[in-house]
Amino acid sequence: MPTRLKIAVQKSGRLYDDSLKLLKDCGIDLKNGINKLKTESDNFPMEVFFLRDDDIPQYVEDAVADIGIVGENVILEKNKKVSISEKLGFGKCRLSVAIGRNESYTDCRYLQGKKIATTYPVLVDRFLKEKNIRAEIHEISGSVEIAPGIGLADAIVDLVSSGSTLFMNGLREVETILHSEAVLIRHPSLGNVQQQILEKLLFRIRSVRKARHTKYILLNAPNEKLNEIIALLPGMKSPTVLPLAEPGWSSVHSVVNENDFWEIIEKLKGAGAQGILVVPIEKMIL
Repeated sequence: MPTRLKIAVQKSGRLYDDSLKLLKDCGIDLKNGINKLKTESDNFPMEVFFLRDDDIPQYVEDAVADIGIVGENVILEKNKKVSISEKLGFGKCRLSVAIGRNESYTDCRYLQGKKIATTYPVLVDRFLKEKNIRAEIHEISGSVEIAPGIGLADAIVDLVSSGSTLFMNGLREVETILHSEAVLIRHPSLGNVQQQILEKLLFRIRSVRKARHTKYILLNAPNEKLNEIIALLPGMKSPTVLPLAEPGWSSVHSVVNENDFWEIIEKLKGAGAQGILVVPIEKMIL
């Protein structure tokens, strides 16, 4: 049986869909894994385990899985012997302190002597020690937001994305302990074959991620404005310039970073560019 790279992903939860989408965008087809704990790919040497996110670091440390996709917050909380190979750019959130909406708060000294409910006791304890604060930590799983309302705690520490859940439970965010996103972790000592497969996977992941943040632009430019327009479009190396059938005009092709997109479009129009076409990029191989 050929060697496969074993990857652990969330079986449900906020990282599940994006993890599988990333693998699909990397051209990896998985056999129907719905309601299964394990599946494999037909076109890439990979086997997928569907696990609870809290268990993934342990499985990777024990080499049951070679790699895994999990939130940074879980890695820091569990403190297992794994290493981060790549940040993946999705599942972004923050681990934050929240208190009652009407409570007065100036700084973290508010927490002195208070009861704090959380699913992340290790990270909260570290935060309190760094701030030289003594507080009582109550470790609970799930529904952390209701703890102040039922008198279990004065404050909570939980993952926050939009903050809507806090608002609905009469809470407000007052302190951020850390920022987190999904990461690809690995066992420290992979075999040579697994390492080679991982490098192929990382190549695909980086190509997909690079493409997500770029746009392909095609435009028509008067030749007397070419130098000015080219200066606005550095591209990966330099823009491609092709003559049009109409004398005095050229077609310019380039790649633009998404963060600079609208500002550059405005400058291009100001420089005389016409017929600007913007196309999404599926993959970008550098």
